[in-house]
Amino acid sequence: MYKHYLITRFNLRNKNWEFTKNNETLLTREWMTHRIGLFSNFCLPSVANQSNTNFKWLLFFDITTDQDFKSEIEKLLQPYTHFKPFYIDGMDAFHSSIKDYIIEDSKDSDYIITSRIDNDDCIHRDYIDTIQSQFQSQDFMAIDILKGYSLQISPEIMLGKKEHIFNPFISLIEKNDNPKTVWFSDHNMWKKESRRIEIADKRLWMSIIHEKNKVNEFDGYDNVAWETIRANFKVSEHIDNKVTNEIISHDKWRYLSFKNKCYVNYVLASKKFKKALGLYKIK
Repeated sequence: MYKHYLITRFNLRNKNWEFTKNNETLLTREWMTHRIGLFSNFCLPSVANQSNTNFKWLLFFDITTDQDFKSEIEKLLQPYTHFKPFYIDGMDAFHSSIKDYIIEDSKDSDYIITSRIDNDDCIHRDYIDTIQSQFQSQDFMAIDILKGYSLQISPEIMLGKKEHIFNPFISLIEKNDNPKTVWFSDHNMWKKESRRIEIADKRLWMSIIHEKNKVNEFDGYDNVAWETIRANFKVSEHIDNKVTNEIISHDKWRYLSFKNKCYVNYVLASKKFKKALGLYKIK
């Protein structure tokens, strides 16, 4: 009836994306080494641990990727037959490559679901299952999961709650008739879409905040114990031990937590208010 694809871009060349938030050059060997470390410690374990494995993960790498990195990637993905690496010619080829594969692979399906995840983030073990539970043969319906967590891993380890509307973990259900896929538009442009379901009863994603983020900064809030969520957000054993042993007590960042909570909820309420008033242009 449908096929589900989780889609990730990795190191695709993009003329509009050249530096980290610290003004460091992107896509260098140093950047790639760091990013594969994040991927193998956070993103990959969380996707491999999904309670529902009825999906394919499409990962897009640049054709300029060095051979030693390609070998490392292939080794990481080898145990999982439903994880598919592609090597393409930069961001300009990204969307067409997604569509080319999905159109060919889903010929026997009336509908497709496409979901996105960044290569340095985590998803709850029931993320895929929850998305699929929303399927009702919709011709076009975005699934926006509002609630998750934010985990800062350097320079200090902090964990907090996070709300984010129109976020990078969005999914799209659509009829399999020249499908657009969830990547046809940047995630924050979904604010313009009227055909959208919000899931707000579960925290199903975890943004990883590190020194080489392009934009994100830690804005988690409240006292969240790692022990209460670690079973559902699978990370490497090394990271699990590190977070368990080195996470900072909420008492030490209580004021930042309060500021973050005010900021996150203000932004969420503001975007919801604008949406309700129709201030975002509807497609």
